Parts: sequence; structure tokens; C-alpha cells
Amino acid sequence: MTRLEKAKKGIITEEIKKVARSEGVQAEFLREGIARGEITLVKNLRRRKIKTLAIGKGLRTKINANIGTSKDHQNLKEEIKKMRVAIEYGADTIMDLSTGGDLDKIRKTILSESTVPLGTVPIYQAAVETVKKKKSIVNMEVEDIFRVIEKQVEDGVDFITVHCGLTRESARRLRDEGRLLDIVSRGGAFTVEWMAYNKKENPLFEHYDRLLEIARAYDVVLSLGDGLRPGCLADATDRGQVQELIILGELAERAWAKGIQVMIEGPGHVPINQIETNVKLEKHLCHGAPFYVLGPLVTDIAPGYDHITSAIGGAIAGACGADFLCYVTPSEHLRLPTIHDVREGVIASRIAAHAADIAKGVTGALDQDIKMARARKSMDWESQFRLSLDPERSRELRKSRRPEDKKVCTMCGEFCAIKLLNEEERWNF
Repeated sequence: MTRLEKAKKGIITEEIKKVARSEGVQAEFLREGIARGEITLVKNLRRRKIKTLAIGKGLRTKINANIGTSKDHQNLKEEIKKMRVAIEYGADTIMDLSTGGDLDKIRKTILSESTVPLGTVPIYQAAVETVKKKKSIVNMEVEDIFRVIEKQVEDGVDFITVHCGLTRESARRLRDEGRLLDIVSRGGAFTVEWMAYNKKENPLFEHYDRLLEIARAYDVVLSLGDGLRPGCLADATDRGQVQELIILGELAERAWAKGIQVMIEGPGHVPINQIETNVKLEKHLCHGAPFYVLGPLVTDIAPGYDHITSAIGGAIAGACGADFLCYVTPSEHLRLPTIHDVREGVIASRIAAHAADIAKGVTGALDQDIKMARARKSMDWESQFRLSLDPERSRELRKSRRPEDKKVCTMCGEFCAIKLLNEEERWNF
């Protein structure tokens, strides 16, 4: 039996007990959430070195960090450093989006080094291998796609993004309505190009049952991708995006019926006033399945600062019920991220996730902030550093400008409000 099937039968496994303890929830709460499809347990049956991760309703909002090579920049050592930095600063999962170099070697190395679950987008490798054979992406064979999927999950990949809901009909709806920026998802673009040229349905939709069989063999999570996600604010929440979401809801039900866990991927670029609508749509149309959002970015005009636009949107989305945030780095739209960019992106996403958890009332979320407030009141700088999301950064800033009075900072100095009112006689009135 798969994890989902065991949960549906009322079985509380040792794995569920361990995850429940780490999340600070009751094991029965976790089991019920898994049984309903509102919580997923992420871990390939072949992975031994990592802990099972739970994503979903009532749990801490998780974050993902993307790494990976490109054709123009292939440095495996650098990607491993990015992975380590991402994990060090709090990423719950890593996704390998490599499209350059020896993709099998890159993925296997990351799998061997990573201490958190790993996700991939298999169609990237299928497309790259087709091009290496001096063929066009439209000449990808269906068998090539499924061969790559099987190879990656056999290697131990814990979750895979598959654009199963991007059908010829949903693509037609997008075309007929019109878009400013068309399709920005690489997997989505590959799929639409393939369907248009071959005049055939998306293989991952047409052969969805085959995909479920592969997922079942390793109990991997299917992250049902949003190939028609908006790439700018003007395209948000249009017919193509919503049509794909409707189909993903149907595919989620089919997966659950076969004992397979799923997540639903979401936008993208979304105006602030549409974020709650997008979350509610997903939760309704996809029957409460965990929602995995890219950002969302709330403006298109901040290249170089998109980790900030993403954190704003991620905090709102998380507070409205999104369960899993994909980080965005300052390099988004500009270049492959550096190690420093990865650190910045992870911290920004953690800020968003934590703010969302406080709003959602997640168990223990506010405790850290209360501890920080107490440390500030007592002017305990070491505790403030320790409690911060980035202790190294906060310590560096404090150290860079030392005040004469070591209890205060150089912002207020002797006029520090906390110091003044810490003196008991000030309250004798």
C-alpha cells in the first residue's frame, strides 16, 4: 500500500508519528489530512538519508529553492554549493532544473549530497536529449518522456513536476483570449510546441494512467504543473490558466483514486488583489490539494529585486492558504543565480513563509517572535542574533557600527526608547 492508501485505511505509521512530532501536530490530524489529500508526505521510497517532509493544510509553510545548470553555465561544484547554502538557510526542498551538461551525473550528485527532498522537471531532460540528437524538441518521442521519468524516480527523485493539465483545449482557450506574454513556463512551451506540430494531445494527459503507475512504484509525489501560468500581471487569472487548473483538479482525483499523492502548482505573476482569489480557486477546484506557488510576484518592474516582489506575494498567498512557496532570487529574469542570490532568495522566502504561518495560526509560529521581543527588551544582542533568520547577517550589521554604549545600537544611542523605559522609576506615575 502507498502512504495515501494506508492513511485512508486509518493506519498511523511510524513515519506519520515522526513527522507529526516535527510539525507539532497530532498524528491523527496528520493522517486525516493525508487521507483527504490535503497533506502530502514527500520522500521517494528509495531515499534513505533524508527525513520525510509534510506539506499541506495546518502545517508550517514550506519553501523550495531551485538550482541547476544551463547551456551557458555548467558548473556542478557551484550548484552543489548553492544547494548547501539553500539548505543551510532553511530551504525545505531543492529542485534541480538543470538543462546543461551531464544531466544524469548532476542529478545523481545532488541526490547523494542533499539532506532534503529533491524535485525535478523530467521534460527538461527529455527535451535536452532530443536536441543533442540533432532533432527538434517537437520530435520528442512519447517513450523518451516516460523513459526519463522512470529513470529519474528510480534514481530517487522525491517529487516531479509534470504538466499534465496543459491540453490542446486549454492551449486553444489561451490562444483565443490572447495574452501579452503568452507562455513563460519552459515545460509549458515545450508541450504546446509539441502538440501544435504533431497535432496530438499532451502525452502526459493522454497517458496519465501510465504516469500514475510509475509514481505508485516509488510513492513519489506528482507536482501537477502550471504550464499556462501567467508571466506578467496583465495575464493573471485568464481563461487558459483557469482551464488548466480545472483539469488539474480532475487529475488530482484520478491520482488519489490510485493511491498517489499530488500537489498543485500555481502562478506566477499575480496582482495583490487577485492572490486570495487564486488560492481559493485552487483549493475549491482541486479539492484542498496542497498549493505550490512561484512567488507569486506582485509587480513586473523590479528586476534585481524580485526576491522582494516574490516575498510580498508569498506572504499573502501563504496567509490565504498556500502551502508551499518556490523562492525567487534577485537574478530572476536576468541570469542564472549566484550562490549569494540563492541565499538572498531563501531568506526572503522564509520571511514570507513565517509571516504567513503567523497569520494562519500555525502551531509555534509566533513563539519565535515573542522570544525576539523579550531579547530586545532585555537588550540581549546574542539572543537576537540567534533568533534571527540570518544570524550571520544581523551580527555583521551590528558589528559594522559599534556604539559607545554596547547595550544600544547607533540608530538611537542614548535616546533608545527601550533603554529609557527599562528603568523601573520611569513607570512610577
